[in-house]
Amino acid sequence: MPKRKKKTVLLVDDEELWLKVGKQILTEQGYRTLTVTSGEEALRTLRKETPDILITDVRMPVMNGFDLYQKVRENPDWQKLPIIFLSAVDDYDAKKVARDLGATAYIPKPFDTEYLRQAMNEMLKNL
Repeated sequence: MPKRKKKTVLLVDDEELWLKVGKQILTEQGYRTLTVTSGEEALRTLRKETPDILITDVRMPVMNGFDLYQKVRENPDWQKLPIIFLSAVDDYDAKKVARDLGATAYIPKPFDTEYLRQAMNEMLKNL
């Protein structure tokens, strides 16, 4: 039986600590994890390689996670890309904006590893 290709996750966060923690968790779960520190860098990475899931922080300088989401959705090749928002902002308004945009999930930081794993598995079972 052929080996299944690892699913790729693009993790975007301007805080190195969260990138390190997120990459470790995702790698332990069996995902190939690409990390970038800005929305602009995420778009450059997407032009080279489309991951199976995009996980982005909401609050970042220059281009926040919501702006990145809108830029991603403008490209027809990325319209079906599942997007998860991560944020230290766990408030109703931010969650509502994420829901209204059509985000796949909104996970508050510090995140629950099990909740993140379940959200990822749910999204990937249809890929």
